[in-house]
Amino acid sequence: MSGSGTIFTQTLVLLAGAVVAAPIFRLLGLGTILGYLAAGVVIGPVMQEVTDAEEVLHFAEFGIVFLLFVIGLELKPSRLWQMRSDVFGLGPAQVIIAGLALTGLAMAAGLAHWQGALVIGFGLSLSSTAFAVQILNDNGDLNSKYGQRAFSLLLFQDLAIVPLLALVSILGKGVDETGPSALTGLVVAVAAVGVMIIAGRYLLTPLFQVIARTGAREVMIATALLIVLGSAAAMQAVGLSMAMGAFLAGLMLAESSYRHELEADIEPFRGLLLALFFMAVGLSLDIHVLWSQIGFIVLAVPVFMIVKGGIIYLLCRLMGSPHNDAMRIAFLLPQGGEFGFVLFTTAMAAGLLSSATASLLIAIVTLSMALTPLGAALSRKLLTVEREELEEDFRGAGADVLMIGFSRFGQITAQILLAGGRDVTVIDDSADRIRQAASFGFRIYFGDGTRKDVLLASGIEKAKIVAVLTQKREITDKIVDLIRSEFPNARLFARSYDRIHTLSLRERGVEYELRETLGSGLIFGRKTLEALGMGLAEAEAIEDDIRKRDEERLLLQAAEGLAAGRHMLHNRPVKPEPLIKPKHPSPNEEAAMRAQDKAQEAAD
Repeated sequence: MSGSGTIFTQTLVLLAGAVVAAPIFRLLGLGTILGYLAAGVVIGPVMQEVTDAEEVLHFAEFGIVFLLFVIGLELKPSRLWQMRSDVFGLGPAQVIIAGLALTGLAMAAGLAHWQGALVIGFGLSLSSTAFAVQILNDNGDLNSKYGQRAFSLLLFQDLAIVPLLALVSILGKGVDETGPSALTGLVVAVAAVGVMIIAGRYLLTPLFQVIARTGAREVMIATALLIVLGSAAAMQAVGLSMAMGAFLAGLMLAESSYRHELEADIEPFRGLLLALFFMAVGLSLDIHVLWSQIGFIVLAVPVFMIVKGGIIYLLCRLMGSPHNDAMRIAFLLPQGGEFGFVLFTTAMAAGLLSSATASLLIAIVTLSMALTPLGAALSRKLLTVEREELEEDFRGAGADVLMIGFSRFGQITAQILLAGGRDVTVIDDSADRIRQAASFGFRIYFGDGTRKDVLLASGIEKAKIVAVLTQKREITDKIVDLIRSEFPNARLFARSYDRIHTLSLRERGVEYELRETLGSGLIFGRKTLEALGMGLAEAEAIEDDIRKRDEERLLLQAAEGLAAGRHMLHNRPVKPEPLIKPKHPSPNEEAAMRAQDKAQEAAD
């Protein structure tokens, strides 16, 4: 079979495995991650359908890159600053203490000399960002207190991979040879981060404004991919991890108006590549190593996870976490991480670990990953108190109100909501309107409200009310139908185009609607009466009566048809004389004339 045919066949096999395994494991309550892992084990080590697991894993690591970019978009620099005590306090404490404890265990087990044991210990102290964040997302806990603290630990662990890789070089070659080059690399890395921050602040948003004006959706997607992969490649070139580069790019775009559109564009790639990553972990499992070292592995995996989890629990408690939160974090982060694969492989190349030891460690990390979803599920069952309420983020997605459309109607509505102390997430698909609104201090994001992925990225599942305030009736109907179909529990408020549209929206189950001209027309009429000399109280009473009649008429029309309720209208028919007398009377005039003649005859 040709090379391209083999790649195509293996791709089909991997897709089939994901499609079959993920729903089954989700149905069993075990989560999709375990499903992907199981599919990878069956396809690779068992059936030998995909043999080049290392190449698949290398490509699938882009899933982690996209994941970190999305996390950066969600985080915002202000939120990162608020998390600084956890990132730079709890994070280093966990890595150092767990690393030293696991180094001692590695030396006691005779896995390597002290230099290799040091790499093993600190490599195992790193947890899997992909597994942990996926579990937090699945459970809706990423914005909870324990979710934010767990993410802080993961973030520092991702940062720690840089000095750990430098440590491997130092231990493998000697301090004297690598000291200057390591210092130079550190300076270059810091400079690269600074350049990326400046570029993200001053170049990326104007770039997206230009792209958005073109209206070409595929160009926007291509731009998003270019930024993610380009930033990842740039950071890798200076010795940092690709995931860290993508995270920085996302962080710089977290305050951008195009944040939600970017998240929606990247989400399909992130989900697919992460699924491939989990399957690749299963593919990389060496059955022969497992079988030959089964006794050691059965003992080593639970011991390593218990020690690491125990240290995380104690540190979280010391940092003020309640018992339940500390338990959740300890059960969420006891596994080895994907960066452990990189560290162990690098250590093997540097002569610090043998190939057999590296394979054994990769098997241990893989099994610890496989056990993590079960541990997370077990932690929920062990907790006796109610699940913690999620903290709402009133600065962006997840606000009380998700407003779709920000024309004049939406701007006035937003003023009322903001004056009432409520934060609003606003999405609109007009680049010019976004730029104008941003200049006045509104928090508005670029996005298409007719797309489900954009609604999800904008926080529709967290919003208490969804306000559809688009200008065109057909667009409003499309959004309302989508929300009613995909998010049936959402409370829907909508801007109505006219009376017929109001009736249509009520049939669709909209909780509240308002015709865009009703209120302004009533106020205008009342003010005109006042200007003509009518008293304020009498004019307001007339306005209230018209409003009441209008609602009663709508109820009649909904039940009996559009022609119902005409008797409730105030009207005074006027028949103006035409400027030119018609040569022939109209049919109505003929009928009136005949009736008049008959009446005259009867009178006579």
